[in-house]
Amino acid sequence: MIGALLFLILLVVAVYLIIKLTVAILKYLITNAVVGLILLWILNTIGVTHVRYTPLNILIVAVGGVLGVLLLVILSWL
Repeated sequence: MIGALLFLILLVVAVYLIIKLTVAILKYLITNAVVGLILLWILNTIGVTHVRYTPLNILIVAVGGVLGVLLLVILSWL
């Protein structure tokens, strides 16, 4: 009985930690994507670069953030 109760408590703690970690990662990725897309929009508006908004470019910016924008800008100049 005590073993089953201890297992249940550890299971609840593990599920809580997994959910908390998942939310933290998603929050980081969403923030990274928003900042990157705003930066890409500003650079396109100013005329520094002309990177199109394709699904692949948006994915690169969403994962890479500012570094992804920098990569796309460098590739657009080549």
